[in-house]
Amino acid sequence: MASCTFTALPIISNPTNSSSPTLPWRLNPHSLATSLFGRKLSIRLSTSRRFVSKHQPAIATVLSSLPTLKPERASSEKTPKWSSRAIKSFAMAELEARKLKYPNTGTEAILMGILVEGTSIAAKFLRANGITLFKVRDETVKLLGKSDMYYFSPEHPPLTEPAQRALDWAVDEKLKSGENGEITTTYLLLGIWSEKDSAGHKIMASLGFDDQKAQELAKSKNEDIVLSYK
Repeated sequence: MASCTFTALPIISNPTNSSSPTLPWRLNPHSLATSLFGRKLSIRLSTSRRFVSKHQPAIATVLSSLPTLKPERASSEKTPKWSSRAIKSFAMAELEARKLKYPNTGTEAILMGILVEGTSIAAKFLRANGITLFKVRDETVKLLGKSDMYYFSPEHPPLTEPAQRALDWAVDEKLKSGENGEITTTYLLLGIWSEKDSAGHKIMASLGFDDQKAQELAKSKNEDIVLSYK
């Protein structure tokens, strides 16, 4: 014989309104067992209580700088800050490295991160010249190969030496320029291009990027986005 089970939740009645039906707080489950069309109908009381989470809500940490081999810069107030788009590009680079199951975040991953973020002048310049995320990803696999499918990248894959030098190059160039403002994604991309033997540089070159395009892009290196009003 099939059995159907229902849960009865207590209903609070209005004590001031005598016409409202009142259900007892304590019900005897045995007295509620009955037969309905040949099926045994039983009602059980709910013992569930309102769940109150003891965990504190997650707090997002907003970075204002990226890794550097020069620790004195981390505490220096004179060191310019990275733009929000550059920081997001770096975060996306770590994610791309993890997607490919690579143990490190290299210049190729930073290049992909810039394209994933997608809103900076650097990203738009790359796409305008035919350098897309899918092309870079394909070239990366051709150049560096695929990782072991059973390998799991760390949550924050450490930077390769060329990638770290590219970041420090960007900071140095910003300081040399004497310009105020943040270190934009363009500085980050040109930092990758400055590492001639890096995977990122080789991939950019294979997709048609050259010194002439780098010089053209450098003209807007102190801007991360162009707002147009129509």
